Amino acid sequence: MPLRARQRCHTVLTGLAALALSAALAGPAAAAGPPAESSAADTWTEVGSDRADPLTESQGLASVEVPAGSPNRYTGIGTIPLNLSTRGWNHVGDPDASYDGHYIEPYQRDDGDTKMFRVQEPDGSWAEYVHTLSPGEARNNSWSAVSPDGQWMLSGEWGTMDRLLVFPTPGVNPATSPSANLPQAATVRLDHAVRDVQGCDFLDATTLLCSSDDPAGTLFGVTKPLLRIDLSAAPNGTADVTGHVTALRQLPLRSACSGDFETEGIDYDRRTGTLRVIVVSPGFCVLTDSKTYRFTR
Repeated sequence: MPLRARQRCHTVLTGLAALALSAALAGPAAAAGPPAESSAADTWTEVGSDRADPLTESQGLASVEVPAGSPNRYTGIGTIPLNLSTRGWNHVGDPDASYDGHYIEPYQRDDGDTKMFRVQEPDGSWAEYVHTLSPGEARNNSWSAVSPDGQWMLSGEWGTMDRLLVFPTPGVNPATSPSANLPQAATVRLDHAVRDVQGCDFLDATTLLCSSDDPAGTLFGVTKPLLRIDLSAAPNGTADVTGHVTALRQLPLRSACSGDFETEGIDYDRRTGTLRVIVVSPGFCVLTDSKTYRFTR
């Protein structure tokens, strides 16, 4: 996952001179197909879109409630600080923010046995919380999702998985410290496998909405699905919970270019009831018509 994303961003950095060629590429992709499983009570309708900058808005996004009036936050290859990239942290995923204003970015590297969560406190200061991989845990660190009570953070692994990981929320949960390993506290056991999840966000204490970059469509009968995961209980870090997975719809795949789209991060803003998902366009159209799509229920 991160390799393909970084290759696409490399194209952005080296191919700007060829931007004019994008108009000559193949026509729009086929319209989205029907979801494999959905509920009329949880139908998300597209209501608009905004261009997603390929350097700074191509990985993830988060709405920040505190302080009041805070702008939305985005991540991309262009938002990785130099002091992190020179230390090997070369991929940033989909961030999230707690309801008290802590902002959390997930980072990964190509070597070693750690992943890292970079936390900005409401006062603007930053701290790094490093997690040593558990046995069998994938190195990928695609996203973070903070529970509504602020105390627990979910994250996921790339590929086909039947679990999500639960951590104490770095910087919020008093059990965490930048000077100590950030431990895995529990696991969400999924009743249906998911593939290439790029982001999740809490709709409420026991419901997640997730964006999947699944290119095959064999799990739910549709590629690039918007997923809903209903938890058996709110995560509390002391016991595993189960998650029932439902595919709600295919995410929009529209571009002047044909080829492989890449679904990226997701954000639910409880203040407005707006769901946003980034979809990166194929080829050189990554420069021109990648979008952050907006949905309401």
